[in-house]
Amino acid sequence: MAAKSSRKDRIWSRGEIEGLIAEGRKIVIFDGQVIKTDLWLPFHPGGEKSVLHMVGRDATDEIRALHSPEAQKYMQKYAIGRIEGRWVNFLPPIQGGHFRPYVPGQEECEELDLEIDDTASFSSRSTVAPSPVFDPADTTTRHPSATSSVSSVSSLSDVASADVKPNPIDRQLDAERSSDFIKYPSLDLASQDRIIAKYRELDARIRAAGLYDCPYGSYGIEGCRYTFLFVSFLVALHYSHYAIAGLFLGMCWHQLVFTVHDSGHMGVTHRFHIDSCIGIFIADFLGGLSVGWWKRNHNVHHIVTNSPEHDPDIEHIPFFAISTRFFGSLRSSYYDRVMPFDAIAKWFISKQDWLYYPILTFGRFNLYRLSWEYLLLGQAPKKGPAWWHRYLEILGQVFFWVWYGYFVVYKSIPTGWDRFVFVMISHMVTSPVHVQITLSHFAMSTTDMGVHESFAQKMLRTTMDVDCPTWLDFFHGGLQFQAVHHLFPRIPRHNLRKAQKYVKEFCADTGIPYAIYGFGQGNKEVIGRLGEVAKQVRVFEECRKVCAQELLEGHAHAE
Repeated sequence: MAAKSSRKDRIWSRGEIEGLIAEGRKIVIFDGQVIKTDLWLPFHPGGEKSVLHMVGRDATDEIRALHSPEAQKYMQKYAIGRIEGRWVNFLPPIQGGHFRPYVPGQEECEELDLEIDDTASFSSRSTVAPSPVFDPADTTTRHPSATSSVSSVSSLSDVASADVKPNPIDRQLDAERSSDFIKYPSLDLASQDRIIAKYRELDARIRAAGLYDCPYGSYGIEGCRYTFLFVSFLVALHYSHYAIAGLFLGMCWHQLVFTVHDSGHMGVTHRFHIDSCIGIFIADFLGGLSVGWWKRNHNVHHIVTNSPEHDPDIEHIPFFAISTRFFGSLRSSYYDRVMPFDAIAKWFISKQDWLYYPILTFGRFNLYRLSWEYLLLGQAPKKGPAWWHRYLEILGQVFFWVWYGYFVVYKSIPTGWDRFVFVMISHMVTSPVHVQITLSHFAMSTTDMGVHESFAQKMLRTTMDVDCPTWLDFFHGGLQFQAVHHLFPRIPRHNLRKAQKYVKEFCADTGIPYAIYGFGQGNKEVIGRLGEVAKQVRVFEECRKVCAQELLEGHAHAE
């Protein structure tokens, strides 16, 4: 026991932790403790990617936001020591950070000032953590934050590009970065520490107000709504009104998604297995979608929100691109593949503002594919507390396709045309959910402001709320408060409106802009963003043709 205690009391230096990461260890800082997550990764119910994005970082706020107190206590089992003083983040390896092995005595020789110069330009303020983290060599996947003003951090790509005249797309990206650095609080450590302290005070106030407690009476009302919609579907089906039956079933699916969202964040009973089973019963057995896939995807989204290289919720190539950074055929760290900006992508994205709603009406069909990929290709946890969830989900998938595919579509509807109409209507009616999710992010910032940005500032910079009257909350399902939800993912959605006033006060106090639009204006913002990127496709093609022509002329001149 004494040996175990002394192990957890060991003080680790920055260089030693960097050396562990260089060896491939997955080190995360949580509340001053050094957590070695290597053994836990295969067991993590939310998948390993969300953990990998926290390697080398102080993940205290992210962990507290996304995990129960019980899970946080369990993590201490993997503590190997602690740090002294304030931790300054490294750029995680999954995001391109490079680390050097630890050499005793080296740290004192290479001490650098970790403070960020308030008067520096936005490019130098958007630094990676200081040496010994180096810019990744692959400039196609490199973050804007990988440019650094620290003298000991070098980037050959920066030197090589010094004489290259920026094209219009690069100028636009620079303008977007400049705008973000002007609008949002400074990234100097003192400013961000103040935001972190205020955010933790805000969390304490919200807990004291009881907003983490689930209002079960609200679910009683929703249960009545779900029952009414499902019974209406059965009645319409019985009387051969197939289009109306599809309408009611689609509306029922649309409403049920909101409860799945709550259970996925453990916002119903706050108990992992019970909430997981609630989600599996609704999503898999009743809806044919994998809640395990959704959690794996959604956890990463909450960590790296609106990052083109890392956030799967905005990686919709070839159909949508909300940033011209996708024109560089980025490599997705989530899907472990390049997202090619090919001829098909260029065509769709050049018309994406017109295709936005039509494509989203087919969104549920794509979710079936992603669900089966998750369950059949070994992406679900095979060990740990959630090992059996995969098998329950597979059972749920079989159950769904038996009752929906066989008994409803095949046995209860007599003709091919009526089956087609029923299936299409039941699926297209669910599209407002896809609009709701994309609405809160597509029009927001995709700039990478670097590893020093606090969790709270990043969530508010990349997420917006949608304003609506209280009586419409049932239609939006609480997901219109996405900015509040991203700050406090485990608050039950019925309490998000109450939490909104606290978040507004927090934003006024810290100087972080709080983005909120009406539903109509929010849609205009999204369509406007998609239209801007669509126009840049033509600019991109013109730049490519000019570069090709200059290259040909250069070869001809050389000959």
